[in-house]
Parts: sequence; structure tokens; C-alpha cells
Amino acid sequence: MPTTSPEPSAALPSPSQTALDLRTVVARLLRRFREAGADDALTPSQASALARLGKGGVSTVSALASAERVRPQSMAATVEALEGAGFVTRSQDPSDGRRQIIDLTDAGWARIEGQKDAAAAWLEHALAELDADDLGTVSGAMRVLERMLP
Repeated sequence: MPTTSPEPSAALPSPSQTALDLRTVVARLLRRFREAGADDALTPSQASALARLGKGGVSTVSALASAERVRPQSMAATVEALEGAGFVTRSQDPSDGRRQIIDLTDAGWARIEGQKDAAAAWLEHALAELDADDLGTVSGAMRVLERMLP
């Protein structure tokens, strides 16, 4: 009876390839989270600026522009649209009258919470569609990723 050698196992991916793949998947997940909470009422730029205000609190147009990597003039238009929708207020900076302070309104905070809830609902639904083995794999991968974080 001839003997057969075991099939060679697939080569493990390199750390650099795994890093590239992980970055790609995380970017797609983040985009999907944003899309889950989006509607036609806000542009992606407006939704992103609103979310950033929700994380960082009050800001200025120039600080938001820098954080979002856009020109201050573009951010000024974004903030104007958000103010028109009732999601933010603008007020003069008491220490520098040339600057405006941007702050979320109650409607802005509610919008952010709605976006978070929609993203969480999408993720829960997507995970519920996995079979038990895949769900276990995702859960195990999360534990490994947690160990990588400080």
C-alpha cells in the first residue's frame, strides 16, 4: 500500500500582510457603521463632523477642519449646514472674538445616539447571521486583538 505524505499546510500569512488585511477590514467595518446610521439628511462630511463633536465636545471650525483633514472654508460650510439643521450652535469665543465655538444641541446629541444605535443594531444582526463556528472565531479574534492593545 503506497504511503502518501500529508498535504503541506498552507503557509501562514506574514505579519505585514495580516496588518494590511486587518486595516482594510477595519476600514470597511467603520464605513459600514457610518452607513448604518446614515440617511439622506446629512452628507458623510456632516455626519463625520457631528460624530467628532460627540467625541471631543466643543470645538472651533479650525480645530474640526484639522481633525477632519479638510480646509477651514469647507468645514465652515459643513458647520453652517449642521447649524441650519439644528444639530450645532455657534457662539463667539470669549477669549478670542475672531473664533467661534461649535457645540452640539440636544438634537445633535440625539442624532449621534441614533447613529450609534443603528450601527450597533447592524453589527448585532450581521453577527447573528454567522454560524456558531464563525461566531466563535470572531469572538476568539477579539480576545487576541484586545491583548494587543495597551
